[in-house]
Formats: sequence, C-alpha cells, structure tokens
Amino acid sequence: MCGIAGFADTPDRTRAGSRRDADLALVHGMCSVIRHRGPDDEGIRVEPGVGLGMRRLSIIDLAGGHQPMSDPDGLVWVVFNGEIFNFPELRTELLACGHHFRTNSDTEVLVHGYRQWGVDVLQHLNGMFGLAIWDATRRRLVLARDAAGIKPVYYHVEDGTVVFGLELRAVLAARGGRPPLDATALNLLLRFRYVPAPWTVYEGVRKLAPGEMAVFENGGWALKRWYRLPAQEGTPEIRDDEAIEELDALYRRALKRPRTAT
Repeated sequence: MCGIAGFADTPDRTRAGSRRDADLALVHGMCSVIRHRGPDDEGIRVEPGVGLGMRRLSIIDLAGGHQPMSDPDGLVWVVFNGEIFNFPELRTELLACGHHFRTNSDTEVLVHGYRQWGVDVLQHLNGMFGLAIWDATRRRLVLARDAAGIKPVYYHVEDGTVVFGLELRAVLAARGGRPPLDATALNLLLRFRYVPAPWTVYEGVRKLAPGEMAVFENGGWALKRWYRLPAQEGTPEIRDDEAIEELDALYRRALKRPRTAT
C-alpha cells in the first residue's frame, strides 16, 4: 500500500513563491484521490518548482517514518512506496561511510544512499519500490520502478511540467480531467489482456517499465534502464539432489526477512 504523487517544473517554468498555496492544493488533491492507499498519514513538501506528496500506511518505524523525508540539510527529498529488504545492511554500510540516521525507516536509506552514490543507489537496493527523489542542488527529479515491476509509477509530461503518481488517478487529478483514450494501448489490451509499459489507456500518460527510471533535469528529461538482467554463462548439469539443495538455499535466503510494506 501507500501512495506517492507530485510534480516538477523545468527551470524556465519554475513557479513563483506566490503560487505556493496553489501548489499545496494541487499536491493535496493528488494525494486525496489515493487516500485509500495510506489512511494513516499525509505528507506534502512544496518548494518553488516541485511538490512531493505521500499517503502512508504505517508499518516500519511508525513514529519516524513520515514522508517526504530529507537529509539533515534538506537538499535531498524522497517519497517512496514499497520495502527495501536489505535496508539494515545498507544502513550499516552507510553508517560506516559517515552518514547519521535520525529514524529506523527504510526510506532514510534511500536518502543517504542517494547522497552517497547518486542514482547508482538503485543498484544497491534489494526490494520492491516506486519512488521519487528530488535533488534540490541539481534541480533533478528521479522517478524509478523496481526491477521486477511490482510497484507502478505513472507520469505525464507537458509544457515543461511533469506530474507523477503511483496510481493513474493521481496523475489525472493533476490534469483536471481524463485525456482521450490511447488507441495503441487499447489495441495492446485487446491483444494481450494488459497494457505493457510505457503505454497506459490514456493518451500522453505513461508508466515506467520494470527496472526503468526517468530523470528530469536542466530543462529536459530522459528514460534510462537502471537494471538489466545479468548475462550468465550456461549452467552445467547437476544432480537432482544438488538442484534441490540449491533451490532450498535460494528460498531460505529470499525468506530470511518478513516482507511487509512501508
């Protein structure tokens, strides 16, 4: 559960401070339509040119897991849905690098991980997620989806502004109405019984593919693959008992920590 939403403007369209109330209302409206995903808490961060919103179902660190979450300097902000399974190990690694944590939430690992590795933090994650990272120094918004595509991320880019959300309805709320249906997407739906990325049923509204990120920076944006299945050489034949032992080890490793949603 949980849900994220927000927007970002390119530099030439960055909204003036006098628009703050309008921007707050915009993000609040986007969050309101996904309230069912997170009835426990709402968090909104607005500054000139960007707005981040979060509806939270509190599971990990009930008291300290409020989002949007930032680093101590307020330069990196994150909204995130999902769970980072290896966050205790990453937390230990980042502490050794000199980072200081204020919560026990897996979200904070994303904040400090981005400070340490930039967008390569995604390569360190074992988990399921749809996330947005705002880098105030670079004026960069990063949207990313987990490698397996468990969590969706929808977005729409028009006239120098991107709006995004974990559900289509959040993006539609920012647009103020439903766009025309996408004929290509409908064709794919009838052929395959689902709409593959990057299409959605609405014209101009797109979704990230599994293992993909969108980076909005310096007045432009680009889609990038952050994950690719590693190439492996042919596996030699093994005995049945060896295959059973290997499969058992994989299951135990996968299930060593409970899978709960942030």
